[in-house]
Amino acid sequence: MTAADYRNTRPESWHAALHRLQREGLPHALATQVTSAGSTPREPGARMVITADAVYDTLGGGTFEWQTIAAARKRLAGPDGKAEAGMSLEAFSLGGRSGQCCGGFVNVLLEVFPGSTTTLAIFGAGHVGREIVRLAAPLPWRVLWHDSRTDAFPDWASRQPRLECHHAPDPAAAVAALPPGVHALVLTHDHAEDRALVDALLARGDTASLGLIGSQSKWASFRTRLTDTGHTDEALATVRCPIGHSGGDKTPYAIAISAIAELLSLVESPERGDQRGLDPAELRHLLTDDSR
Repeated sequence: MTAADYRNTRPESWHAALHRLQREGLPHALATQVTSAGSTPREPGARMVITADAVYDTLGGGTFEWQTIAAARKRLAGPDGKAEAGMSLEAFSLGGRSGQCCGGFVNVLLEVFPGSTTTLAIFGAGHVGREIVRLAAPLPWRVLWHDSRTDAFPDWASRQPRLECHHAPDPAAAVAALPPGVHALVLTHDHAEDRALVDALLARGDTASLGLIGSQSKWASFRTRLTDTGHTDEALATVRCPIGHSGGDKTPYAIAISAIAELLSLVESPERGDQRGLDPAELRHLLTDDSR
């Protein structure tokens, strides 16, 4: 290990780190010593967790551990900047490849978890927002949930994986803190707040998609005001309003499930330039087809 790796070795155990990173949907690698022969620093079953900037636990130190970390980080970086998911077996002769004097032989299994590749930012913890968050739980998405009100989030939110709750009284600051490439849904309790959020999201210009809850008349009003603030027709055309197509069912669950279905088409087909997801008739067919 390098001096930097020693500085970034955390006291958290490998299993605690693995649980946390899996829950948070962050990229990481699990290194497991699966076999050994002769004199080796650790025994089979020893594990460590590796991220791009930290190491949790140890396989015993020395050059072979540094080589394990380097191999894991190469996989985490990937050829295009994205982690390569999967497993690989690394073999180390502790007198040859690793230049150590133990004289033993070690096989290390590397399992790389790329983490959540999709981030969903939800603004609003009302009835529809809660249903959307619940429906998103089984999906491998990182969810950033915002609300300007205090005590807006339900108790169960703390137990949902890959979910972060943010008290966000300042729309501009909340939007500025988002990572690039998020899919954003705006559905707060206040129209003025909705408009401020859409304004800020459009000004960023780097969202993967942008949806606004409401009616066509609400969007017509918003569009006029947003045009007055300088947003182009091209930018405004990327906003989906209303979100989802629930076939006229206005219950929170129906709106939420149609919004999630719409998002799935955008996440799975990022090449769609208009960001509008499935055609309404196509989506209604998918939601009502009993054969699926």
